[in-house]
Amino acid sequence: MYILVLSMAIVSENENWIVERGAIVVEKFVRVGVTGLSTWECLVHCLWEADYMMRNAGDFANAVDLNPDFQNDAKRFASELMLPVTCEAFSLSSLDLEREYFDRFEAVCNEIRSAEPLVGR
Repeated sequence: MYILVLSMAIVSENENWIVERGAIVVEKFVRVGVTGLSTWECLVHCLWEADYMMRNAGDFANAVDLNPDFQNDAKRFASELMLPVTCEAFSLSSLDLEREYFDRFEAVCNEIRSAEPLVGR
């Protein structure tokens, strides 16, 4: 007797959020450029880039093509927004952030989401 077990990955609310909210920010970025984004939107854009790379490639190797400064930018934006969890995560070395990305993902998303401006929601 054989039992077939199908593994279903559980997608968190934050995974859906970064895809959906990130897409809105990316579309705005394409329309108005980086100068048209708020600091919070710039941070979401950086997180979206990191998430895209990690979920599709498993590392930040494509950062050179996508945005080589995403990690420093994210750290700066998180610092400006006084988001210590996010700032700490993006302050790690690239290798450490790659290694710890999924462990830190929920806390980083929760912190960024909690800082979303009420205007434009």
